[in-house]
Amino acid sequence: MALIVQKYGGTSVGNVERIKNVARRVVGTYKNGNQVVVVLSAMSGETNRLVALAHEASEFPIGREYDLVVSTGEQVTIGLLALALKEMGLKAKSFLGHQVPIVTDSQFGSARIESIDGKNIMKELDAGVIAVVAGFQGVDSEDNITTLGRGGSDTTAVALAAALKADLCEIYTDVEGVYTTDPNICQDARKLKKISYDEMLEMASLGAKVLQTRSVEFARKYNIPVMVRSSFSNADGTLVCKEDKEMEKVVVSGITYNKNEAKISVLRVPDRPGIAAKLFRPLTEAGINVDMIVQNISHDALTDLTFTVANSDYKRALKLVSETAGEIEAQDVKGDPNIAKVSIVGAGMRSHAGIASKTFEVLAGEGINIQMISTSEIKISCVVDEKYTELAVRVLHEAFGLGKEEIEEEKG
Repeated sequence: MALIVQKYGGTSVGNVERIKNVARRVVGTYKNGNQVVVVLSAMSGETNRLVALAHEASEFPIGREYDLVVSTGEQVTIGLLALALKEMGLKAKSFLGHQVPIVTDSQFGSARIESIDGKNIMKELDAGVIAVVAGFQGVDSEDNITTLGRGGSDTTAVALAAALKADLCEIYTDVEGVYTTDPNICQDARKLKKISYDEMLEMASLGAKVLQTRSVEFARKYNIPVMVRSSFSNADGTLVCKEDKEMEKVVVSGITYNKNEAKISVLRVPDRPGIAAKLFRPLTEAGINVDMIVQNISHDALTDLTFTVANSDYKRALKLVSETAGEIEAQDVKGDPNIAKVSIVGAGMRSHAGIASKTFEVLAGEGINIQMISTSEIKISCVVDEKYTELAVRVLHEAFGLGKEEIEEEKG
């Protein structure tokens, strides 16, 4: 008997008929002799609807009441799935975040899981019950409902798998696995059989929407194998696991992009100790994550500082930075929400030279200007004008031979 955690995303539970399809898949897993924990997202579009309602009520809806509103979608889907499973003759019980309990900190909107007590769920599993858990939500030390940020149901699933010492965590979505890039942009994008935790972590953080970043962090930390597959077919998926020698041979595994990016430039900033801390402290206190940061060489004791934030945080960040700019005696603040980040990722980049220069040459050949650059051992990210996103992805995908035709030729 194996303990399997299955997570189904919003499109998989988009209506009652799809929820019944999920129930049939869960029944199949259960009847194969497995204990099953199911984690659900809200119906597709429901969280967006709830967020829109919150914005109608408040210009900047944040905090306890915001989480209370946007967490309600998952309550509906877990109740419906439990009902469907019971209708099929199985024992099922739904759990909200606080009923597990999934304990988080109090950072509303992007809470982090601090602990999970699996006793309540294990008791039900041992009694032959299928546990159906609300994703995306938890509870803080003062019994306030919290949410884990968009895509947080993935984190719920992997964290539960770790807490329950599950044998496998399956993430069911509307795609059949992890691809070398977005198939909507490149028709010859190829599905990967497996990918390392580090590569998946980079791809998730850089815009690949298959898995949420923190879920991959949990999987890597607790060595939980994660299978990404489609809830609409029986095709093999992509296994996210420890890196092996075979993975190291592949120089570039994938090309990602993220249009949810905005750039803020603070111009003519006094170049002295403590200025950057003053500039970024209000953003940290507001829970705004800063991604790439570039500071120019100082001239006449003045410098320019440019950084990126999520587009969803752009207006708040620009307001806060503009307020702080006067305090630090900066001369101007400019923003640009029309940018995108295009990245190449691959474990093999650690041991292969020339990847960066090839990337820059390929983009230059298409007349694509690089505004910012960020690198790590296994990735290179370039900020470009948003209108060049698809072109950049296609030419890089082709340049690094990631398409189906290139792979088939190599095998031949």
